[in-house]
Amino acid sequence: MALIHGGQLQQVAEQYQIPMSEWLDLSTGIAPISYPIPDIPLSAWQQLPQRSPELIAAAKQYYQCSALVVTNGSQAIIKALPELYRQQNSLAHNVYLPERGYKEHAHAWKTAGYQLHFYQTLLPDITTILPNSVLVVINPNNPTGQFFAPSVIKQYHEKICQLNGLLVLDEAFMDVMPSKQSYCPHLHRNNITDTISDSGHIMVLRSFGKFFGLAGIRIGFLIADNAWCERFNNLLGPWQVNGPAQVIAAQALNDSAWQTQQKSQLTALRKVQEKSLWQAFSQTLVSDIQGCDLFLTLRFHQAEHAEKIYHLLCQQGVYCRLADEQDTLRFGITTEKSLKRLINACTLAQKTISSG
Repeated sequence: MALIHGGQLQQVAEQYQIPMSEWLDLSTGIAPISYPIPDIPLSAWQQLPQRSPELIAAAKQYYQCSALVVTNGSQAIIKALPELYRQQNSLAHNVYLPERGYKEHAHAWKTAGYQLHFYQTLLPDITTILPNSVLVVINPNNPTGQFFAPSVIKQYHEKICQLNGLLVLDEAFMDVMPSKQSYCPHLHRNNITDTISDSGHIMVLRSFGKFFGLAGIRIGFLIADNAWCERFNNLLGPWQVNGPAQVIAAQALNDSAWQTQQKSQLTALRKVQEKSLWQAFSQTLVSDIQGCDLFLTLRFHQAEHAEKIYHLLCQQGVYCRLADEQDTLRFGITTEKSLKRLINACTLAQKTISSG
C-alpha cells in the first residue's frame, strides 16, 4: 500500500475541484527558490548517462566524504536497505525509528519483517538498544524539526558499533542547518574509538532537490564505506541518474556563492513566515511552531483543528501537509510574493474555526 506524501497536487486539485494552476502548493519541504539551470550539452541528452567524475568530485567536496553513491533520490536506498542488510547481518531483527518522521523508513523495515520500536522526541535510551539492531535517525526530523548535534550522534554511533548494528542517518534537510552539523565528515575516519572500527555500521542519506529547489531532477546520495557503496551500486545497476540531472547537480554543488545566498534567503523567508503565521492564528489555537528553513510545522491545542484547517485552506486553493497523525500541519517555505495569499487564507480559516 502506497503511503501518502506531500506534493500530490493533482489528486488534491481533483478532490477540491480547483484547477492545478490556481493552487499555492506548500505541501513539501522543497525550497521555493531553485538553482538556475545551466546550459546542458547536447551529449547529455543523446547518450545513456555515464558515471560523471565531475559530479562525484563535486559531491565528495560538498558532503566532505570519500565514498558515496549517486542515486535517483534516497527512496531507492530506503526501500532496498532492509533486505540488503539482512544479507549482511542475519541476526538483525529490530529497528528503532522516530514515531514522527518520514514514514517510508518504517514502511520499508516493516514490509521486510523487522520488529519496529518507536521513540519519541529523544533518541532511545542508549543502554537499552538490542544487539544487531538498526537505529534510524532523521536529522533534522521531518516534520518536527528536532535536531541532534554531531556529539550526540557520535555516542550512538559508537554504541551501534559495539552492538554490531547499523546507524542510518537521514540528513535530507541538513543543507539549511549551520555549518559543521552534518555527520558526513565523521564517516570515513578509520576508528571512532581506539578499539572499535566503524566500518559498515553507519550510512548517511542526503537529498539534493530540497535545498537546491530541484526535486524534479531526482538526485540523492548515499554516503557510506566502500563496501556498502559497492553493494548498492551492484544492486541498483547502471543509469540511475539521467545525464542532464548530473550536469545540473555538479554545477550546483560547486557553486558555493549561490549556496550561501540561498541559505540567507531561506532563513529570512522562514523568519517572516513564522512571524506571519503566529499573527494569522491566535495563540489560543496554535500551541507551537517548529521546523527549519525549509518547512514550519504547526501544533494545535486541540488536535482536531489541524484537519479542519487543512480542509479550510484547501477550499481556498492552499495546499499544506496534514500529518499522518492528523494533528499537525506542515507548511513549506514560500516567497514574499505568495506569503500574503497564505496568510489571508490562514486568517480566514482562523475566523471560521473561531466562529464555529
